[in-house]
Amino acid sequence: MTNTKEKKENAIIAYFRSTRAELRKVRWPTLEQGWSMTKIVLAVTFSMSIFLGVLDFFFGWLLGKVVTGQVLFIILGVVVAVALIGAVYLVGQGEEV
Repeated sequence: MTNTKEKKENAIIAYFRSTRAELRKVRWPTLEQGWSMTKIVLAVTFSMSIFLGVLDFFFGWLLGKVVTGQVLFIILGVVVAVALIGAVYLVGQGEEV
């Protein structure tokens, strides 16, 4: 008796073969392009960390003043909160296209 069924390829081997075939289609950046993109990513990461650090410092300082009960800073906190809520609302309106 002969076995007429085709032998199936191992799923793991098929996965690696298809992955290898797809990687051959990739257009890899040159070394110069890679360094250029790396510098951009580092610059954006550094500047965002500075920006978020300043925001964190400001809101921590403001919250400390609000907790101590200083009226001027409570009003400033409310103004900042309303501005943030308004900004979130306006950004949400822009996405409803």
